[in-house]
Amino acid sequence: MKIDIKHVALRQAQDKQNGQGQMKINIKHIAKLANLKLKDEDLPRLETQLNEIVSYVEKLNEVNTKNIEITSQVTGLENVTREDTPAPSLTQEEVLSGTRSKHNGLFKVGAILEE
Repeated sequence: MKIDIKHVALRQAQDKQNGQGQMKINIKHIAKLANLKLKDEDLPRLETQLNEIVSYVEKLNEVNTKNIEITSQVTGLENVTREDTPAPSLTQEEVLSGTRSKHNGLFKVGAILEE
């Protein structure tokens, strides 16, 4: 089984590759998706670090898994649950404090359905 982590979490910039054959990672786009505010001077360092992480994870593609059985978990545990007991929760104000987009006490999100 091949794992192509680059296409799972990152967008490839068209025809932009550095001298090592790695794709150009759009750090600003990733930061926007993660709702992170980054300084422009940090972008090159973060891009380098993320490229190193992706390259390391890509080493999994070199592992021969031809005769390995596919597994979804390895503990053998099934249906591990806990008692469903009521507990205090966050107030609506506390929940909405972490978002920039809200309207009438609700999260405001972009439309996902087409007509």
